[in-house]
Amino acid sequence: MILTVTLNPSVDRAMEIDSLARGEVIRATDAHVDPGGKGVNVSRALLANGVPSRAVLPCGGAEGDQLVRLLQDEGVDLVTVPITGRTRSNITLAEPDGTVTKINESGPTLTVAEFGAVTEAVLAAAGAADWVVICGSVPPGLPVPDFARLCARLAATGVRLAVDTSGPALRAAADAGAALVKPNRQELAEAVGSRLRSLGDVVEAAERLRGWGARAVLASLGADGAVLVDADGVLTGESPVARPRSTVGAGDALLAGFLAAGATGAGALAEGLAWGAAAVSLPGSRMPGPGDLARHTVRIHPRPDLVRPLLARG
Repeated sequence: MILTVTLNPSVDRAMEIDSLARGEVIRATDAHVDPGGKGVNVSRALLANGVPSRAVLPCGGAEGDQLVRLLQDEGVDLVTVPITGRTRSNITLAEPDGTVTKINESGPTLTVAEFGAVTEAVLAAAGAADWVVICGSVPPGLPVPDFARLCARLAATGVRLAVDTSGPALRAAADAGAALVKPNRQELAEAVGSRLRSLGDVVEAAERLRGWGARAVLASLGADGAVLVDADGVLTGESPVARPRSTVGAGDALLAGFLAAGATGAGALAEGLAWGAAAVSLPGSRMPGPGDLARHTVRIHPRPDLVRPLLARG
């Protein structure tokens, strides 16, 4: 069983539009309301593909109630922690060429007692888990040392810990000895304080995270695919999408597929890429099921050309 932790979940409303014109009335051609938050998406993707998962998350207000209903409708096994604040709502605008504009609320601030309750819920559920996956932004105002202590306490139990976050929290996860960290290109660049113009730059940055304590780094690079850097070396790969619809949740699907396939080696990277590409081909933040996967499009490079420039801007 894979346990996911989403400290700042959301209700996500995605709308497909012909084009984004500032100051104009825009009519959506389609709309979807989905559960949101990176850890939530990982659980949804795992369950859609028959992999057992449980999700721990704080919830509050009418939006929190809606989020719980949406997740229950999808059959997600939930551990919810009530909070006084209101669960955030996010808006995504997707254009036909794959351009996505996101408007994300910051989310509620957790009190010391509320974060303590979340921590205890995670530790109580971690004993039955093969992996504990902490994903997404940390709640506003949460001290980084508190997040670091959560990571360290989990690592100390011997459970395999994967973390997908950004900023100082990403460094804290690496310092705590996470088995896996999964930054995207921007998050990785921010962590090391330099621009990443080539695959070699990405690998060098990933090795710095490993030097801080992370055992493996899975870096998602959007249209440039993904890079896996661990004790066995470097693997890269990509899975082209003919008709991209929404990139929301693609990195979460990538992580879910990677974990589901064993979280090591070319096979796991290929599975993760297939799940991520499938998510890009779906509207809103829908997670792919077995019928959405196109594994034949995946290309893995065991000896990557590290001097190759990254094609996507960032």
